[in-house]
Amino acid sequence: MQVGDKNIDFDNDGFMVAPELWDDEVARAIAEEEGIDEMSEDHWKIVNFIRDYWKEHDLAPPVRLICQELGVGVRHIYKLFTAGPARGACRVAGLPKPDGCV
Repeated sequence: MQVGDKNIDFDNDGFMVAPELWDDEVARAIAEEEGIDEMSEDHWKIVNFIRDYWKEHDLAPPVRLICQELGVGVRHIYKLFTAGPARGACRVAGLPKPDGCV
């Protein structure tokens, strides 16, 4: 994927190979691939939380933690990211494929 002056590579599952190239523009491009026409405030809140957690812990946060920390329900996350929190939200956040993600 070409985003601005960056060439973004993905693994066979569609996750970024080099997460350090991620930025808001890349997130919007991946979101578009995921069928998200426009990133809402809730999208960004979840994506930024996932991204920050990953930077600190080197793994994606559990869905339960996302819900607790951000005050959102699992159903709302699935409404925002139809591929789910692991596949959709983590992909938009530029993370490598999370453990246990199918």
